[in-house]
Amino acid sequence: MSVVPIHLLGSPVLKQTSEEVGEIDSAVRKLVDDLKDTMYAASGIGLAANQIGVTRRIAVVKTEEAVSLTLIDPVILSREGTDRGEEGCLSIPELYADIDRSTHIVVETTDLDGNRVRLDVADLRARAIQHEIDHLDGVLFLDHLSPLKRRLLLQKWKKLRKGKTGYIQEVSKHNSHV
Repeated sequence: MSVVPIHLLGSPVLKQTSEEVGEIDSAVRKLVDDLKDTMYAASGIGLAANQIGVTRRIAVVKTEEAVSLTLIDPVILSREGTDRGEEGCLSIPELYADIDRSTHIVVETTDLDGNRVRLDVADLRARAIQHEIDHLDGVLFLDHLSPLKRRLLLQKWKKLRKGKTGYIQEVSKHNSHV
């Protein structure tokens, strides 16, 4: 287990569609542990594998519930309701926008024992899962915005990044609350 760097907006891996995992092995378990450690250290509520440079359909989510969720090869089976809420992203720090998401979803995913399970989730947890599944499909929250709003946020991003190079950001381990 370790805290690993996060890929930032502009990194090509963030726009790639992730590959299905299939069999759960020690490499998958280690990747899940790295995702959780990195998410906690970065004070996030979700993290997808491609955000750390790995194009596999794995994500983790930890909202207000006591237990974090591991999503392996997740598929949303149903959606209900719509709510607009503010979202941010560990790959696009300091940018936020109101995004419409389903308020209630049923998602099928594989657990670490290799079993397919269905989760019935709502509210913030549903929003976070939808956000992370978008990542696995190469979609960023910015892609849900109108062209004008997206352009304004991208201009702000360029100002924030002025003088900085590269698309990878180290995550400080001292933020970890694992």
